[in-house]
Amino acid sequence: MAVLNAAGYDTVKVRFENEICFLQLHRPEAGNTISTRLVEECTDVVRFAEEHAKILVLEGLPEVFCWGADFGEIAAGEDDGDSDGGYEGSPATDLYDLWLSLAFGSFVSVAHVRGKVNAGGVGFVAACDIVLCADTVTFSLSEMLFGLMPACVLPFLIRKVGLAKANFITLMTQPFTAEQAVNWHLVDACADSSDNLLRRHLLRLRYLPKTGTARYKHYLRELDDLLLPSRDKAVAANREVFSDQENLRKIERYVNTGQFPWEGE
Repeated sequence: MAVLNAAGYDTVKVRFENEICFLQLHRPEAGNTISTRLVEECTDVVRFAEEHAKILVLEGLPEVFCWGADFGEIAAGEDDGDSDGGYEGSPATDLYDLWLSLAFGSFVSVAHVRGKVNAGGVGFVAACDIVLCADTVTFSLSEMLFGLMPACVLPFLIRKVGLAKANFITLMTQPFTAEQAVNWHLVDACADSSDNLLRRHLLRLRYLPKTGTARYKHYLRELDDLLLPSRDKAVAANREVFSDQENLRKIERYVNTGQFPWEGE
């Protein structure tokens, strides 16, 4: 089996155990937000897992699974040369494709959520085949508060919870509990000890042959009439909201002062 150079990553931690790839989002200094570098590194790991893993377990930090886009990177206007994603350097195109890989890759993707989830973090969760979480976890979509919208998240969220509930979550912007997430079908199971919950599921999932899983996931991709057709529309909508100078001003102000858009100047 080929070896992945896990030591070469800056934003994720990776380990393999018996054909199970554990991919941990690891940016504690930035609230586990999504940066261009994180998307690149996750994509590299997922590409490796396509060939060498039967199961991919996506994890975050105990306090925060993923808090969405890195507003600091957006405010700084960092540019990696990819102009497809909205603001200069946005990883939206690659991020959407990464989520597609979690949804249709040749492995079972399992989101193991122990900490709070917001915005793009919900996209990571909704893209996975199976979602397990601690019963203390909260989820939220905050984009609309900044004049943005969860353009890339929505197709994946709609696939899980339906259009009406995804619309409600988007417009209300309020956090919701793990129990609500289970009732709304975003999460498959929650428990006081998510580690034990994950262990029980992996004990069963490890019996699935990779060839059978790969064939099944390919079939799911062939049946899809939402995620693939929505790709270009989602990226274009992302580009639109992140090209709006007023939205960018609100983001920069929040990064510099900590003030939300509805608070006084």
